[in-house]
Amino acid sequence: MRLRVFATALLFVIISAICIVSKPGTIQAKPAVQNNEAGLETTAEAAILMEANTGKILWSKQPDKELPMASVTKIMTMLLAVEAVDAGKVKLTDKITTSENAWNMGGSQIYLEPGEELSMEEMLISIAVGSANDACVAVAEHLGGSEEAFVGMMNKKAKELGLAHTNFANTNGLPVENHYTSAHDMAMIIKEALRHPLFVKVSSIYRYDLRGGDFVLWNTNKLLKWYEGTVAGKTGWTNEAKYCLASAVERKGLRLIAVVLGTAEPKSHFRESMKLYNYGFARYQAVNLENQGIKVKTVNVGKGTDRVVDIVTAEKVSLVVPKGQDKGYEKKIMAPDLINAPVQKGDKVGKYIVAKDGKEVLQVDLIANKSIPRASLLQQIYRVAEDVYTLN
Repeated sequence: MRLRVFATALLFVIISAICIVSKPGTIQAKPAVQNNEAGLETTAEAAILMEANTGKILWSKQPDKELPMASVTKIMTMLLAVEAVDAGKVKLTDKITTSENAWNMGGSQIYLEPGEELSMEEMLISIAVGSANDACVAVAEHLGGSEEAFVGMMNKKAKELGLAHTNFANTNGLPVENHYTSAHDMAMIIKEALRHPLFVKVSSIYRYDLRGGDFVLWNTNKLLKWYEGTVAGKTGWTNEAKYCLASAVERKGLRLIAVVLGTAEPKSHFRESMKLYNYGFARYQAVNLENQGIKVKTVNVGKGTDRVVDIVTAEKVSLVVPKGQDKGYEKKIMAPDLINAPVQKGDKVGKYIVAKDGKEVLQVDLIANKSIPRASLLQQIYRVAEDVYTLN
């Protein structure tokens, strides 16, 4: 009896082994696409589709995989530059002088000569449209004092954005050690850049005549011509990184971000990005409740030079939902009736709450739309006297 049981077990093991060896095609590998919904695949090593306002991830594959990014690096370079312009640290008309270090950059360039001067605006356009490595270094040196210092600023910004899978070693993406990002991190970088109209403006230029038309720049992001609604983006290619693209498209109030890293053949980064966008626009829609900067309440100000301040939405109040699920959203303004001076423009004063079925689904900051200094003691005494006189 024991022999019969042993023989039966041995036969089962042999048959199982034969099946495994003779039919390797029946062994299924781990799916390459890591997302919670079937029906979309990509040849990119890593990819992500994100809603640009809230950062909601609609689809992803290996979103945290650390990979080289080639010239997609320049989105961070441009982000720091447009932030400096918006903050008033530099002007678009400021002249930037080319150093020998910038002149010595290889790869894609506008062939700057040592000592040549271009405006900040022309340098930004050269980076965004012509993917100019030399212009990246010139801008970095102008803003940071040196390229190395500017790279430190890039990494500091990455940390501020909470990016755990990104490290910059240069400003332009030329191959170098310890220079990498992830699809998710790069989506967060372009999401931040999209908050600046100047970034969108320069990124959406398809052709630009530089040096009085002697040097014509054509945008490397062909989605601007090939895909309706494209508002921004940056391509990249090196042997190590392969073809990469981070871009943004807006249709019917829904703005999406797509990042693809490591696609193998020419134009595949465009094809794979359009595939992601087609998926997103077919399945989702935007619920837009308020634009950025819209006044929602007037708040009294105590002890200030002004009596009231308007509070406005810090960003667009919008969320992405599956198509057909855009009804039943309620809004609630959470803000005090009185705040004391001093008040700085941009100070957080309250919250704009969006709920559905009693559950909070979105929260947007409400901020002061202007600064109100604290009134002097004499001004406050005069204000009290004025109020008493008005009451009488």
